[in-house]
Amino acid sequence: MLKSDHQKTVAASLAGMAAAGFTPLDLLPQATLAEKMIELALTGPPAGPAAITAGLAELAETLRRADVADLKVVVFGGGTGLANVIGGDSRSPDWPRSPFQGLKDVFPRTTAVVCVTDDGGSTGELLKYLPLIALGDLRHVLLASIRFEQLAERYHLSSGQVRPVVATLHALFNHRYASRPATAAALLADGNIDLRLLPSGMRRGVQELLETLFVDERFHVLLDRPNCVGNLLLAAAIYQQLPPVPLSAPVDQAAVRAGLRFLADCIGVRSGTVLPCTATPARLKVLYANGVLVTGEHKSSLARRGCPVDRVFVEFAEPPRVLPEVMEAIAGADLILFAPGSLYTSIIPVLQVPGIAEAVRRNARAMKVLIANLWGQKGETDLVRDDPNRRFYVSDLLNAYQRNIPGGVADLFREVVVLGLQDVPGNILQSYALENKVPIYLDRERVAAMGFTVIETKVYSPRTLMERHVVQHDPAALATAISTLWVIREQLPPAAAYDLAPCCPVAAPLLDPERQAPSCRYDEIRRRIGAFTANGVTDQVLDILWRHIDIPLAHLDYVGGVDLVDTEVWCRSQRWDNIFSFYDPGDGRIKIRQDMRDDPSRFETAFLVALGQSLLGNYAAKKEMRPVVQDGESLGHAFCLTLRDPLALRGFLSLEEIRRYLLLARMRQSAENPDIFLRLINGREEFTPPGLLFGLTYAWYLDNRFASHVEYKMAIARVEISDLVPAQVNMAARRQALTEFFRKRVFRHDAPLFDERKAMETMAD
Repeated sequence: MLKSDHQKTVAASLAGMAAAGFTPLDLLPQATLAEKMIELALTGPPAGPAAITAGLAELAETLRRADVADLKVVVFGGGTGLANVIGGDSRSPDWPRSPFQGLKDVFPRTTAVVCVTDDGGSTGELLKYLPLIALGDLRHVLLASIRFEQLAERYHLSSGQVRPVVATLHALFNHRYASRPATAAALLADGNIDLRLLPSGMRRGVQELLETLFVDERFHVLLDRPNCVGNLLLAAAIYQQLPPVPLSAPVDQAAVRAGLRFLADCIGVRSGTVLPCTATPARLKVLYANGVLVTGEHKSSLARRGCPVDRVFVEFAEPPRVLPEVMEAIAGADLILFAPGSLYTSIIPVLQVPGIAEAVRRNARAMKVLIANLWGQKGETDLVRDDPNRRFYVSDLLNAYQRNIPGGVADLFREVVVLGLQDVPGNILQSYALENKVPIYLDRERVAAMGFTVIETKVYSPRTLMERHVVQHDPAALATAISTLWVIREQLPPAAAYDLAPCCPVAAPLLDPERQAPSCRYDEIRRRIGAFTANGVTDQVLDILWRHIDIPLAHLDYVGGVDLVDTEVWCRSQRWDNIFSFYDPGDGRIKIRQDMRDDPSRFETAFLVALGQSLLGNYAAKKEMRPVVQDGESLGHAFCLTLRDPLALRGFLSLEEIRRYLLLARMRQSAENPDIFLRLINGREEFTPPGLLFGLTYAWYLDNRFASHVEYKMAIARVEISDLVPAQVNMAARRQALTEFFRKRVFRHDAPLFDERKAMETMAD
C-alpha cells in the first residue's frame, strides 16, 4: 500500500531528527552554553532517563566541586548590594541564621572595594564632626566578610562557638541608640548585647574601642547624636592611630588604613579584605536633565525631580588618594566583579576615583563581570535619559555607566549577569508593580550588539522570596554562577567589538572650591548662625543648611538675623502668595511668621524662600503698580521696578546678574533707562513679583518637595515640546535658561565639567 503524503512527511521529520546531533545538554531550556552550565550547577540535571542524564549529573557535580579557592577576586560596589553578594546583607535581622555564604565562601581571597560617598543616617551624623570618608558601608561590608574558617582559626573556636560570636557581633555592629548612653555598659544593656559570648582577645579589642568612646572627650559629641555602634567602633579605631588632635583635624591615609586593619583583625577578617575606594572625603553630585544639580547621595535619593538623571560626579575635598592596597588588589586579580546596587551611587563613584578604572583596564588577564541590578529605583532607573516615556532596560544601565565612567565601559567588563524574570512568580511581579516597582528588563539583542555576553540566570534567593516575598540576589547562587563562569571561561563566545555611545571624557577630578570636608562646613555653619538666630530656631536653621549642601556659605553674608513675628501682628500682604516669610532689605533680616516654627516642613519652605530673596539684597530702589487705562477703561497694571544705584547695591548678585535675572523673569527693560524694568499685567492675570519668584525658584532648585508653588512654572521642562507652537518652544527655553542661571550664577556650579559640550571641548584642547 502506498504511503500517504502525511506519512511521508512524518517519516522525513523523524529521519531529520535522528540525523541531528542531540546531546543531553539539549534537555536544558536555557539559550546559551553558559546559562545551561549555571542552571546545571544550581539545580542539577532535569528529570529524564538515567542513561541520558547521568552525564549531566556528573557534570553538575564537577562544576560544584571546582576548586577556585586560590583565585584572587576584587568586587566593587556600595553598601547593601556589595555586602549581600559577598556574604549576605549583614544589616538584616535574619543574617546570623546564614552568615557564611556568598563569594567569601567560594572565593576566600575576595577583596571588596567600597564606595564612600554615602552621607545619610548614622554616617551623615558622623560626617558633621569627623573629616573622614563615609564609614557606614565599610562597616556593613566588613561584617558581611567574616568567614567561618578564618574566625575559628584566629580565635581557636569550635564549630559550636562560632555562630554565637557572629550573632553578638551582628547585634553590636547594627545597634542604634536613640538617646545618649551614660556608659559603655549602659550602651550594651540597651542593645541586649553580651560581650561574654566573644572570645577573650576579641572582647578586649571591642571593649577598648567602646571605652575610648566614653573616656576620650573628643567622642562625647558623637555620643550625643543617634548613631550606629559599628560606625562608632570604626571611627574609634581610626582615631586611636592619631595623636590627641581635635576631631576636626585632617585625618591622614595611614590612620584610615591602620584603623580598618585593627577592627578587621579584631573581628577575625583578613587584613585588606575590605578597602575604601579612596581615603579622601568625597560627595556625590547629580545633574538632572532639566539642569538642576543636587549635591549629596542621601539628598539625591529623595530629590524626585521628575526628570531623568543626566550625569553624576564625585567631588573631592582635596586631590583624591587611593590606597596602594586597592591598586595592588586590582593588578593581581583573577576575577573582577561589579556588584549590584544603586545605579548612580555604587559603581560609578568608585570608578570616578582617578586611577581605578584604568587599573581595571590594564589587568587584561582577569575575567570581568557586571552583575546587573534587578529592580528599577525611584529617581534613578525609573526614567530613561534618552526617552523618559519608556521603561528601563539593561542596555540603559550600560549606557549610564558609559556616560559617567571616565573612558567609558570598554575593557571594564564583558559578561553581564542578569536575573531571568521567567523564574520569578507572576504574583510577585504583580505585587511589585502595585508598589510602582518594576524590573530592569533585559533587551538581550541590544546588549549583545553593544559587545557584551549576556548570562540570564536564576540568581535570586528562594528563601527570601518565600519568607518576605522579596526578590533579591542570592549570595550562594551568585557565587556558584560566578564560579561556573570561571570554569567554562574558555567555552564562552569570543569577545565582540564594542558598539557604544560616546563616553565620559577622562578629566581631572572635581574638587570642592572651598576645599573642605563636610565637618568643616558644619563647623562654619554653626559659627555663622550662632550670631543671628534666636527664638529657639537655631537647631532648625542649622539642620536646613546642613542638609542643603548646595547652599554656599556666602549666601549667609547678607542675612543679619532671623526674626519670628507674632501671628497677631503679621502685617505683610499675602495678595500674591501664602508664603509667610520675607527678607527685609531695610534691616537685612529674615522675618518668619511665628506659627511656622511648629511645622518643620513649612518652616523650611519659609526659610529657604526668604534666604533666596536675601540674595537680591536691596536691589530695588522703587517698586510701583501703575494703572493702564485705554479709552477710560482699565486694562490692568504695569509693574515698574527701578534698580538701586550700583554704589548703594548690597547683595550676593552683581548688577548685571540681577538684570539678567529680571529678563528671565519676563520683565522688560526700558529702552530709555536700563535700570527700569516693566511688566504688563492683565486685569485678571495673577502675578508673581520677581523677588518672590526668585525665592520660590531658589527653594524649588534646592528641593522639589517644598516648592509646589513654582513647580507649575518649571514643569514644562518635562513636557514634549511641539515646534508647531512657537510659544511652547520659547517658554521651555526661558525655563531652561532660568534653571541654568540658578545653577551657574546663584549656586556657582559653573565648572565646565557640568556642561557636556564644554567638557568635551576642554578635553580636546
